[in-house]
Amino acid sequence: MSPVRELVVDLAAIRENVRSAAARIAPARLMAVVKADGYGHGMEPVARAMAEAGVDAFGVVDLDEARRLRDAGIGQPILAWIHGADADFAWAVSADVELGIGSVRDLERAATAAGERPAVVHLKADTGLGRGGAIGDQWAALVARAAQLEAAGRVRVRGVWTHLANTSPEADADQFLAFDAALALAREAGLDPELEHASASAAMFDHPAQARDMVRAGLALYGLSTFPDLTSAELGLRPAMELAAEVVAVKRVPAGLGVSYGHRYVTTRETTLALIPLGYADGLPRAASGRGPVAINGRRHTIAGAIAMDQVVVDVGDDAVDVGDRAVFWGDPERGVPSASEWADAADSIPYEIVTRVGARVRRRYLS
Repeated sequence: MSPVRELVVDLAAIRENVRSAAARIAPARLMAVVKADGYGHGMEPVARAMAEAGVDAFGVVDLDEARRLRDAGIGQPILAWIHGADADFAWAVSADVELGIGSVRDLERAATAAGERPAVVHLKADTGLGRGGAIGDQWAALVARAAQLEAAGRVRVRGVWTHLANTSPEADADQFLAFDAALALAREAGLDPELEHASASAAMFDHPAQARDMVRAGLALYGLSTFPDLTSAELGLRPAMELAAEVVAVKRVPAGLGVSYGHRYVTTRETTLALIPLGYADGLPRAASGRGPVAINGRRHTIAGAIAMDQVVVDVGDDAVDVGDRAVFWGDPERGVPSASEWADAADSIPYEIVTRVGARVRRRYLS
């Protein structure tokens, strides 16, 4: 009964992007990162489409996300890498979920959870991002203890990994060198990991020679560019998400009318205003007030004034717009609509934030 607010996800585009990424990095394996509800696209339907397209593994943040994938019937290997104090490592072992481990403390927890079979882990080295992972003497201690526990049959070190800061090509090169040093220490300790992986979506394009054994691709699989100067189409990708809502009111107004809170926008002539029931509660960044683009009936316009909690106003001038017309906020620019990257620019943000923040009252619709 509510006005039409919809997020349309094209699963065919997801599959195309997966196949494109897999071909680009071959013979390396492809891990599809589906954290944050599949980057806002819907974890379960997206993961099923990716599995159909042949991804080798899935990456998630925590064990709750891993459980959702297993409950959805996903059988591929799953790697989860952020663990709270009460994380159920015993469930992870029983469900064949692999654990990203960056500390001796978590390694001991994983070993304790092992039963008839060992806990499968990927040891994370901090090579310069300063987030999760072990660094310096911590890394030496981690790989030494991992070797002991592997010899005892309590863990299996399937992978060693790191994450880039994407600061510059020179900084990336330094991190790859640090990663190689970390790998050398792991092997000196007696470990022989099957997988080494450092690259995500940006490095997949920037550093193709560094694909190693596996690439953890996220944003690219949803058809979005990680680069401010390259479009999705230029990277051979197709955006899968379209956010739209219906026009619910149209009125002719005189010049000099202030629009929305604070009257940041004032009409300069007689014009037509269209009201659309989508606001910051639905994921529109309020920082894009007065700057966010919208396409209605094939014509592009700009948000007039402040983005409110539940609605925005668009000055459509003399264009023919009526109640029920579809307003597209972002989607595939090859179809003549704004992109998520344009909204990110309008909000001084990044496309990751734009697509992951769409609210729950926006209904999801999936195209196969």
